[in-house]
Amino acid sequence: MNILIALISLGVLILIHEAGHFLAATLQGIRVNGFSIGFGPALIKQEVNGVTYALRALPLGGFVSFPDEEQDIEIDKDDPNLLRNRPIYQRAIVISAGVIANLLLAWTVLFGQAAIVGIPTQPDPGVIVVAVERNEQADIAGLAPGDRIISIGGIQLGQGQEAVQSLVTRVRNSAGEILSLERDREGQVDSLTITPSQFQGNGKIGAQLQPSITGSLQPAKGSLEIFTAANNQFFDLLSRTINGYKGLITEFGSTAQQLSGPVKIVEIGAQLSGQGVSGITLFTALISINLAVLNSLPLPLLDGGQLVLLILEGVRGKPVPQKLQLAIMQSGFILMVGLSLVLIIRDTTQLSIFQELLGN
Repeated sequence: MNILIALISLGVLILIHEAGHFLAATLQGIRVNGFSIGFGPALIKQEVNGVTYALRALPLGGFVSFPDEEQDIEIDKDDPNLLRNRPIYQRAIVISAGVIANLLLAWTVLFGQAAIVGIPTQPDPGVIVVAVERNEQADIAGLAPGDRIISIGGIQLGQGQEAVQSLVTRVRNSAGEILSLERDREGQVDSLTITPSQFQGNGKIGAQLQPSITGSLQPAKGSLEIFTAANNQFFDLLSRTINGYKGLITEFGSTAQQLSGPVKIVEIGAQLSGQGVSGITLFTALISINLAVLNSLPLPLLDGGQLVLLILEGVRGKPVPQKLQLAIMQSGFILMVGLSLVLIIRDTTQLSIFQELLGN
């Protein structure tokens, strides 16, 4: 059931992103001829008012298509309602709308929880283990998803994101050293030792962590507290997500090991869904923000890459040659699909059920 909730949440987030592009175009009177969730062959498709809506085989994203992209179109190439014939600022709005939609969704979900359900109570002391990589130090030491780490080296971790950062910092600075952990597993407290492995000068244990959220909520005391709670949580998630992507540039080797594909994202979502409303809200907001930040990167096929081409057009005073744009898009598509497949294979082989089937 939790896996189904995670899958539905992920699908809705992709839908909202593409709906942002779609609405930004149609509300400006720009011609649109396709709205797809997923890539590859269409499993289900229906044409309505000249727009083909489709659900496709590879659930790795989605896209909105325009007549401009077709080789042979029956529409006059000088039609002012074609996307390419609109002013740069209008095209920028269309390109940016998906990112804006995901950010608005994340804030709205957090605000809705605070207003309707309540504000999360203060986290319990310690750090929750969300996922463990097979055969890494956390797995070898006996840590498992759901365990709560209370202290490391005899020092209490405290609460919230500060506790997570404290544990991560200690692990990174302790490659090859034996560390003692105090763990709470379903109310039973015990001790264990772990030795962070060395990776490019830093320690790592192969575990994904989060603050110890109980899932309990308390009513907000007023409108100001609702806005404050939603804003604080939103900007905290946004800043942490941006810093995570910065790490791909500044510390690529170690950070790349932590990249999660669709399988791992669903697994984490299922685990967070088990924590109740606050867990589901956190998953939805976090993944929505991740989609926004990821699509803002200036890479081929992503919205950020499209904006770069638009900026170059503004500087040059004419569009980037069509053949160059096509080459960039095709290479970007191959790169993104290839990376997604690698992550899917890696994350699937690390699932506990997969390991059990192999007899490991």
